Formats: sequence, structure tokens, C-alpha cells
Amino acid sequence: MNLRNIDLNLLTVFDAILSERNLTRASAKLHMTQPALSNALARLRTTLDDPLFIRTAQGMMPTARAKQLAAPIRQALDLIQNGLRKQEAFEFETAKRKFVIAISDYGEAVIMPRFVDWLATVAPHIQVQIRPELGRQIKEELRDGSIDLAMDYFRIEGDEFRNIHVMDEHLVSMVRQDHPTISDHLSIEDYLSIPHVMLKQDKPIVDVVLRKHGFTRDVALEVPHFLSMPLIVQKTDFICTLPKRMALVYADFFRTKVMKTPLEFPNIPIYFMWHQSIDDDLGHRWLRNALAELCLRL
Repeated sequence: MNLRNIDLNLLTVFDAILSERNLTRASAKLHMTQPALSNALARLRTTLDDPLFIRTAQGMMPTARAKQLAAPIRQALDLIQNGLRKQEAFEFETAKRKFVIAISDYGEAVIMPRFVDWLATVAPHIQVQIRPELGRQIKEELRDGSIDLAMDYFRIEGDEFRNIHVMDEHLVSMVRQDHPTISDHLSIEDYLSIPHVMLKQDKPIVDVVLRKHGFTRDVALEVPHFLSMPLIVQKTDFICTLPKRMALVYADFFRTKVMKTPLEFPNIPIYFMWHQSIDDDLGHRWLRNALAELCLRL
């Protein structure tokens, strides 16, 4: 196919429809009228000899051909955009830009309060939007630019993704300050006999280690977020196990005490991840470096 026969503006139309799965939202994203967008899609369908998108109750779903084209078109648009962007410097003091970060409740409690406080002073026009958790579509969202940066305990696999290890965490236990049976020392007998509040996970590291020692804990309640733990612990005789920095943050607000666990659990690595297409984006580089430096000080 001869590139001279293709209107390259149609590629932005393709990318917007793929991202939004809705013609109205795609037209708004591109600042086009919906008839103009529909006309552009019709031209692209003719050029590529494929319907590309099928209208369904769930939105405009890509055909097999569209799925095949998605990554090459996104990469081509990223290269063009980055090539045209001025790359001399990122003037963060005056820059007006929004970054979308997918981060767990650990990051919300431990990292982001310090970061946004610093950001308000040094880069007051930078906006941050927090995505509360990493969903199943995280790779696609990083790839298409819906998310700029992700934080998790596990690296995202694939040559097109970048991962940096920014810090380690270790686990501690927490009970309420006036717990009737726990004083200043937590024995393994106490740990196993007290009902636990547990974060719902596929293979909790706590239980993996306990099983290696021939132990099981009494799990009374599973919760979806770490934040639920101190709220429950402060009102009950339950115990929970969570990352130390997070536990210390919660201990400041709840009547709880942080204690050393009776067994040694492996350290938990924290990673930042992004797509290779923004490796050389100076604004993104500034963001990830600033966050990584902050994590080193925590």
C-alpha cells in the first residue's frame, strides 16, 4: 500500500475510536463533529477494505484487522507526536500538564500525599489523576496512553514495558492499643490464635510462609483494601498484617499499635511501570524520576 494514497489524519480517527469505543466520545476527543468522524471512518474503511469497527451494545468493537493494526498505529502516532514536541527541556515550574497514575491504596496512603504536597510547591500547574487500582486492561491502557505510570508489587512483563524498582516494604502486624491479650510482644501463639483481617489476594505471602512452617492462621474477614484493616482492628480484637510504612501512617489516625511479626516475611518490592513509547518524553521522565527520588527518602 502506497502511503501517498492514505490521509494520515485518518489514523488519529482510528486511534480515537479504538480508545473510546464510542463515536460521540471519539469525536469530542478529536474536536470533530460526529458526521465528520463518521465520514472519516467510512474513508478509512474503504482504504483498508475492512469494516474495522462493529457497532454492538457494548460499543464500537474492533475487528480482527483493527486489533492487528492497533499497536503499529499507536506506535506511529507516538513517534510523530514525540518527534514534533520540543524536547529541549521540561519547564515543570510553569508546565500545564495532567498525568494519570494507576496506583494501589498503598501508594495512595504512603507515596501520593507527600508527592502532591511537594508538587504544589515546585510545579503548581501539574495535575495528577489517580486511578485507584490496576485492572485487567493495564497493558492496553499504558500502551494507548490512557495511563501514564503504574505502581504495583509485580512487574508488567513484555519488552515494550519499562519497570523500575523504587523501594522495598516489609510486613508488620497491627492491633488496637487496648487489646485485651496483646501487650508489647507478639508471639507466634498469639498470632495464630487471634482472628485476622486479611487482604483478599490469590496467594497471600503471609499464608505461604505460615504453611512452610506448618501453621495456619484464623482468618475472620477478607477485605478488598488495606484501608479497611485499621478501621476494623480499632473496633475489634482482630489483628492484621500490612506494609510497615502504611501501618505507621494509619497508626497516626487510628488507636492502633504497630508490632513486629513473629515470623520473618520476605520483603515486598514496589515497581513503577510505563510504556516504552514515552521513554524520551521529558515531562514523563521528570515525573518518574521525581517519584523515584521521593520513594528513596521514604
